[in-house]
Amino acid sequence: MKRITMEDVAQKAGVSKSTISQYVNGRFHYMATDTKEKIEEAIKQLNYRPNALAQGLRQRKSKTIAVIVANILHAFSTEVIRAIEDTCHEQGVHVIVCNTDNDVVKEKNYLEMLYAKQVDGFIVFPTNKNVQLLAAYAEEGFPLVFVDRILEQVSVNTVLVDNNEMIRIAVRALVAKGKSKIVLMLPEMNDPITPRIERREAFESMIMELGLSEQENQMIAVPIDKIPSELKAILNGKNRPDSIIAGNDFVLKKTLHCLQELAVQVPEELALVGLDDVPFASFMKPAITTVAQPTYAIGKKAATLLLEGIADDSRLEEYSIYRFKPIFKGRNSI
Repeated sequence: MKRITMEDVAQKAGVSKSTISQYVNGRFHYMATDTKEKIEEAIKQLNYRPNALAQGLRQRKSKTIAVIVANILHAFSTEVIRAIEDTCHEQGVHVIVCNTDNDVVKEKNYLEMLYAKQVDGFIVFPTNKNVQLLAAYAEEGFPLVFVDRILEQVSVNTVLVDNNEMIRIAVRALVAKGKSKIVLMLPEMNDPITPRIERREAFESMIMELGLSEQENQMIAVPIDKIPSELKAILNGKNRPDSIIAGNDFVLKKTLHCLQELAVQVPEELALVGLDDVPFASFMKPAITTVAQPTYAIGKKAATLLLEGIADDSRLEEYSIYRFKPIFKGRNSI
């Protein structure tokens, strides 16, 4: 079967091949309406499909970006990726998603492989171990945007929530309900991941600011699978807390399972706040109070910044940290 070419479409529409090229590459804003209609009809009748590879070589653009995500199982990650995909789709840009599981080697392999395949840019939820590679990409002017995590050694646009404000909202909500023995549960702190560091520091600052006892208010950071045993220990200890802040969605799930196993009544015996909203929070009994990230806005901003950098590389020289305000979702668990 003969492959339909751009020249075939030009002959069918009665226009030049260069006009077809302009149309296919999206440069038709000033083209006459009747010309566009003739081209559209010719493309439809001939069932013409542009050669994407050839387009990319001519434009030096693949119209493809990659999202390198640390853990796609987090509700935050999937919701941000959805916003990125929606935003890119509107601009005719394809999205490749790669999940690293916070594995440094996997992250490096994905970055190098996709860079070699000439994607137009990366949106990365970075680990903190491939700084040199990412810095080299940034220095050569390759479009990069970070989400959720700051790497101070890499000068690129970074989009994340105001983690300090998330903690301030959660603590103030609990104190307003008369709580004074608060535990912040976080995943282990082996790697200096921005949200964990900022949330820990904000919690310590709030305890001092509100004059709460440092002995009765504590931050605990353990591997996710150790959370049940740690919770059982503190709930059976001398300084039993009256409230818990779950530091992310995985921590919240483990905490809920543990409290159910121990038959702890929420909020009668223990108040509970989750950081990051999760789909099931509003359906639980009681419904779980959360401090949510505006995930769609974060993803859209990240995609917009990357697409702007791809379209105009001078924008890559101007980089900032963009922080979004968290959203309090008061429910029945406090």
